[in-house]
Amino acid sequence: MNDINKKLSYVDHLAIVVDSIPQSVKYYSLHFNCKVRYKDSTWAMLEFENINLALVSKDEHPNHIAIVDEKKIKSKDIQFHRDGIGYLYVQDPDSNYIELIDRKS
Repeated sequence: MNDINKKLSYVDHLAIVVDSIPQSVKYYSLHFNCKVRYKDSTWAMLEFENINLALVSKDEHPNHIAIVDEKKIKSKDIQFHRDGIGYLYVQDPDSNYIELIDRKS
């Protein structure tokens, strides 16, 4: 059970593997009201009202959920994305990937 005074972790984004970053950005932009926060040839970040959606190429990242947990990530060997955000991939008992990040993306 969580201590009520303890800061809760939160989901920052979901990431899905896509075949074409430009095609997927176009699809989501046309069909949903979202904002393109970042886009390059290997990934894009779309902002929705309540969560971000990362579109990633299969050679860059796995499908995953990204959780901000500053305490957990400080206790591990972290890497850094191009934007400076610290991250670490772990897997849950069912082999789902979780990206722990040190701050909001």
